Amino acid sequence: MVSIPARPASRQHLLRPPGLGWQTLDLPQTQLFGTDGIRGQAGELLNAPLATQIGYWAGRVLQQHSGTQGPILLGQDSRNSGHMLSSALAAGLTSAGLDVWNLGLCPTAAVANLTPAVGAIGGVMISASHNPPQDNGIKFFGPEGTKLPTAVQQHIERSLRGLEVPNSTPVRAWGQWHHRPELVGQYLDFLRQPLPDLNLSGLKIVLDMAWGAAAGIAIQAFDSTQAEVIGIHGLPDGDRINVNCGSTHLEPLKAAVREHQADIGFAFDGDADRVIAVDGQGRIVDGDYILYFWGKLLKDAQRLPNNLIISTVMANLGFERAWNALGGELLRTQVGDQHVHAEMIDRGAKLGGEQSGHILCHHYSLTGDGILTALHLADLVQQVGGSLAALVDQSFTTYPQRLDNIRVEDRDRRKNWQTCDPVVQAIAQAEADMGALGRVLVRPSGTEPLIRVMVEAEQQPLVDHWTDHIAAAVRQHLAV
Repeated sequence: MVSIPARPASRQHLLRPPGLGWQTLDLPQTQLFGTDGIRGQAGELLNAPLATQIGYWAGRVLQQHSGTQGPILLGQDSRNSGHMLSSALAAGLTSAGLDVWNLGLCPTAAVANLTPAVGAIGGVMISASHNPPQDNGIKFFGPEGTKLPTAVQQHIERSLRGLEVPNSTPVRAWGQWHHRPELVGQYLDFLRQPLPDLNLSGLKIVLDMAWGAAAGIAIQAFDSTQAEVIGIHGLPDGDRINVNCGSTHLEPLKAAVREHQADIGFAFDGDADRVIAVDGQGRIVDGDYILYFWGKLLKDAQRLPNNLIISTVMANLGFERAWNALGGELLRTQVGDQHVHAEMIDRGAKLGGEQSGHILCHHYSLTGDGILTALHLADLVQQVGGSLAALVDQSFTTYPQRLDNIRVEDRDRRKNWQTCDPVVQAIAQAEADMGALGRVLVRPSGTEPLIRVMVEAEQQPLVDHWTDHIAAAVRQHLAV
């Protein structure tokens, strides 16, 4: 029997049912699935034994819930731990009787969109998105190419913990592994399909590929548009993915836009499912602006049902009020594109997304796709004369908003922060002081060991004062 060394008593030590032999795993008491799959530091919580068991039980659960047969697609970003996790997941999935088609390096959206296209039973992406290189993650897609519903994720986790065994029986004793990188070319065709005659001639565009999954394919997607394209951080590099680049570190993109006197810059994250733009003046054009621009285009074309956009609690009040002034409605969900997607399905909405750059337009795709979004935003800019800066000038002014991230390593403290009275009292003081002039949002990150403190108000001094006050309480009472 292979055992993982003992950990503190706050963890569970569970004997796994014998799918791949008996295996002792050390799991946290808090849930494994967060806002974007299972994520953690590679080699610690997210190690090969765990990935193998995740693959096995996910394979069993997917067979039960899908009611169909087919391969499962597997993709990854450029992280150095990706091959270890890919091999372990494939071992588990093939042990559950599934064939694994390995795409290799590709954007998350490639896995999502190819899954239904090839009749796969599901898809798996190995990526920690915007997280630093030492992290990694595992996110699953169902046969329709959408992220797994919460109930199916919970079924996988209960099976992993030995609490519920799937009633499906693998059709075969084992499956086969196949190397299928050529399928990524079909994803490139998918990107071009909605805009077959896209002509961006006269535009100069900078693409920051963050040393990640956008490397190569983002340039290819823009190559046929006749734009002048400059790429930065454009090779896959597991040591540098997201490091001082990409959608969470925009200074290199701003500098490149200035240096090349470009019209637009686009920055992707590690798996290219989100994008943030920069205009020719170096101003950040985040997901709120992209939703506003794309929403107005669809609304004017009468292609936006009920003039409804779905966003999250992070959406800026300036965006919401400007959209309302156009006769539109903005509905907020919890943070996480799966929550946005679920609400879009429930309300029949066609456009939704997050301030962070996850954009979902159900006219074209059921999942967030940074490259697809960049192509459509560039097309919109070309339609109005080639100036993203002019679009920004004609849109709205954001309310001052500040987000502080406080590192809280203890997973239980992080998840149960609302039981900390001093933090709760600090929030109550801020809300009472600002009243209708501002708002507070405190939440644990679903992707990193952080508690995020966001304050938004009409006046910057209020924002700074109360952000500092609440963040200090979190540091003092939780980050210990």
